[in-house]
Amino acid sequence: MKNFGSMLNRAQRALKLSKYLAVSAAVLAFGHVAMAADAKIPVVAAENFYGDVVQQLGGDRVDVTSILSNPDQDPHLFEASPKTARALQHASLVVYNGADYDPWMAKLLAASKGSKRVTIVAADLTGKKGGDNPHLWYDPATMPKVARAVSEALVAADPAHKSAYDANLAKFLDSLKPVDAKVADLHGRYAGVPVTATEPVFGYMSDAVGLSMRNLRFQLATMNDTEASAADIAAFERDLREKRVRVLIYNSQATEALTKRMLKLAQQSKVPTMSVTETEPAGKTYQTWMLTQLDALGTALAAGDANGANAAAPGAKGKTP
Repeated sequence: MKNFGSMLNRAQRALKLSKYLAVSAAVLAFGHVAMAADAKIPVVAAENFYGDVVQQLGGDRVDVTSILSNPDQDPHLFEASPKTARALQHASLVVYNGADYDPWMAKLLAASKGSKRVTIVAADLTGKKGGDNPHLWYDPATMPKVARAVSEALVAADPAHKSAYDANLAKFLDSLKPVDAKVADLHGRYAGVPVTATEPVFGYMSDAVGLSMRNLRFQLATMNDTEASAADIAAFERDLREKRVRVLIYNSQATEALTKRMLKLAQQSKVPTMSVTETEPAGKTYQTWMLTQLDALGTALAAGDANGANAAAPGAKGKTP
């Protein structure tokens, strides 16, 4: 009997141990699932305004690294670092501009193979290519397309939170309405008014407002880091001296000698100036950044009107050299 009792006790202890192990295994398995469910989607954005949009759409479900994020740095002088390459290796989603604006991104992606990585290129979504104006984020039609593509990628990577991503997308698209309303308001008041710029950073937005942009050949030379012709420089200076334009738009992140010269001449000629950047400033969202610059444009246009610029009246489409 004693042996039987001992055997029974051992059998009971073995049964308890097996139940404990089974429960422990279940807890561990659940823990791994929970960890996987709580893991954030790693995202790399070449430019911080795309990174900002991803963050707004993904919320606490995404871990976003933005490569170009310093509004005091000339993006055209950027050189990719090993840190950038490492971030790309672990990214599940990559968003960049394309149209030859960030050519280093395509090179890094080619060197960093990721079988499950999804890549979104704004230029592909908007039908732009190398040689087109690459400053696509200033086109009001760009970000809704990027946002929809990003939201679709997030849902595919994390279908359990589809409802949250859908809600965030709807909220983001709704938040762009004040930008569209401001563009429409400025268009109604200033369409056809001639302006100029040191380079075509703000080009898509000025087109949306309906402004008549002058000195395009000069702008392209500045953007492509080539020398503007003497005739183009002279035409630009004449526009400023004779106040043939209402506003000078300049890129504060690219301060070459010729750009500074035109800015100084505009100030001497009392032509209002407006600063734009290629990188989203700290403390702003994409939406507030766009609204701030549209407000600045409206202020500059109003000042140019008050200063009695020799500019065409609204609605008069000037000839653009």
